[in-house]
Amino acid sequence: MHQTLLQFPEVKLLRRDGHKLRGYFANLFGQESDLFHNHDSNGKSIHRYPRVQYKVVDRTPTLVGLAEGASLLTERFLQIREIDIDGERIPLHQKNMRSDQIELGISDELVEYNFATPWFPLNQENHTIFEKADFAQQQDQLKRILVRNILNVFSVDRYFAEHRVMVHLNLRRPTTSKFKDQKILTFFGSFVTNAILPDYIGLGKSVARGYGTICRKRPGA
Repeated sequence: MHQTLLQFPEVKLLRRDGHKLRGYFANLFGQESDLFHNHDSNGKSIHRYPRVQYKVVDRTPTLVGLAEGASLLTERFLQIREIDIDGERIPLHQKNMRSDQIELGISDELVEYNFATPWFPLNQENHTIFEKADFAQQQDQLKRILVRNILNVFSVDRYFAEHRVMVHLNLRRPTTSKFKDQKILTFFGSFVTNAILPDYIGLGKSVARGYGTICRKRPGA
């Protein structure tokens, strides 16, 4: 699968500014392609795994494009000269872009990934189920959700997993926060899986806004 990673290392933002990046680039390029905002012409959300994602990782603004989204970011690279955050125009003197064909699928070996931004797995319905469950049931519920999240990524490349996706979670206690005026639970930590996934993609809900960004854990890290 084609992946393009675009970062602006001289600009430092807060993690919660991911949605502001999304708003800026959706306004800048959204009329050219709905991949930049994931809404149809009537303003309704398009239900698909986002091909363009916006996030702040280690305070660095980061755009990730997958498949068709990767090509779009590559084509627009030279047109991106500044970003606007809360009305402040920030010129971009340094832009780093990496565009590669990356591996996606099931491995014979286990791989560990860290969540670089909080994982947001629960919708309103399964949040209620989660809060009523005991610890073992909660872990089983989160594992099932994570497997579905991984299969959603596979769907971008139309990859069908012939073998079962396996996961083992190592999460910290959930953090409660507000998202669109609703209480949500998010998680930091890591997981081990037999799935091969690209760095900097998101898993879970609201990945286009920066939630659930993963990075492969390197030896000795």
